[in-house]
Amino acid sequence: MHGSGIPIWFFIGVLLAVYGAMIFGYGVYEWHTGSYPPLVELTSLHTPVWWGGLLAALGAFYVVKFCPGRASN
Repeated sequence: MHGSGIPIWFFIGVLLAVYGAMIFGYGVYEWHTGSYPPLVELTSLHTPVWWGGLLAALGAFYVVKFCPGRASN
């Protein structure tokens, strides 16, 4: 992949965005249905929603910044 011109950070951004969207989706589902595992502390913080959103936003940033079609990488 040395000569392909696609930076590794682009693929890392795609992975972060995909995993973030999956975690965010699960967090919203969990929040909506109220199906928490037993004995989970601080469920009112809805951690998967926050972390999933953060991962998705970070992944989207990397995808946009290191997009292969951009002139300045």
